[in-house]
Amino acid sequence: MNSGPDLNKIKIAIVHDWLTGMRGGEKVLEVLCRLYPNSTLFTLLHNKGSMSQTIEAMKIKKSFIQYLPFRAKKYRHYLPLMPLAMELMDFSEYNVIISTSHAVAKCAKPNKDAIHICYCHTPMRYIWDQYEDYFGKDKANALIRFAMSIFVPYLRWWDVRTVDRVNYFVANSRNVAERIKRIYKRDAEVIYPPVDTSKFTVSTTDEGYFLIVSALVPYKRIDIAIQAFNKLGERLLIIGTGPEEKRLKSIAGKNVEFLGWQNSENLPNFYANCRALIFPGVEDFGIVPLEAMASGKPVIAYAKGGALESVIDTKELSTGVFFYEQNVDSLSEALKEFENKRFDPSVIRKHAEKFDLRVFEKKIRDYIESKISTLVIG
Repeated sequence: MNSGPDLNKIKIAIVHDWLTGMRGGEKVLEVLCRLYPNSTLFTLLHNKGSMSQTIEAMKIKKSFIQYLPFRAKKYRHYLPLMPLAMELMDFSEYNVIISTSHAVAKCAKPNKDAIHICYCHTPMRYIWDQYEDYFGKDKANALIRFAMSIFVPYLRWWDVRTVDRVNYFVANSRNVAERIKRIYKRDAEVIYPPVDTSKFTVSTTDEGYFLIVSALVPYKRIDIAIQAFNKLGERLLIIGTGPEEKRLKSIAGKNVEFLGWQNSENLPNFYANCRALIFPGVEDFGIVPLEAMASGKPVIAYAKGGALESVIDTKELSTGVFFYEQNVDSLSEALKEFENKRFDPSVIRKHAEKFDLRVFEKKIRDYIESKISTLVIG
């Protein structure tokens, strides 16, 4: 009986869209780099020093976008060039491609005898479901909107045309699996992304503030939270950076504080001392709510997308409160409802442990190696 090829003889390419900071997708990437440290990591661009030590230690190959002006902070402006950048990357010597993709990494082209496994965070959000959030009238200037109106039809065509380069899709949630089915007409295995619950401890401390931990980008809808807290006068701390930062600061009252980016050593303290986490956007899945829950803290979340798979609010178990319309009034009502509820921190923590890092590591390793075992290496 053939037990499959020797993993030591297989050349693996890991492909990630860009390396500019440690967010949810990068935590998946970090696990893959730890599982397969001898792989080569391909990416469109890399802001050196922005990633974890595990990722920074990899052999990293970058596209020509790495050498374009202003790429460190304005890399999203090169979206129309990203298909070309991916097409020019050479994967011919690799037996296996493992991509983690929310933009173009899934379009990495394997050679005819190789397999491509894509861990998909979402089909490219900029051109599909969240196009208006990035390029609507109040989100981008007229020149950018005009340029995107020209390029988006091509990007959508290219995104769908290259789906056959992927042999196996893995989705980070049922929400994303449904999107993959709708846009790509492909089935996907669901493996939830990792939460390292060991970094967080159950806390009953409440220093009187609510918390947001998020990239400051349009679809996160931090503006809704700021407006609600301006209205209610409650204290809100916002951790994160991004292109929306200047605009969000301009609408924030004195009760809203921006703390910038916080490292992994400081972040658990903010979770531990908050009243609850505010989660106003539609996420593909969302690791941040589970980090808060691993600290025993409830989540006030918009009832759509991945939050419906991580936050629970039933008679039997409650780890948070939902609001059902993505606007200031609905969030304000949820905050009032929160004040009248009681939560058990240890129960919330136990729920978060179902999504622990070790659970993810085992599931993703077993899945990848079951597919690798079908390879025939000459």
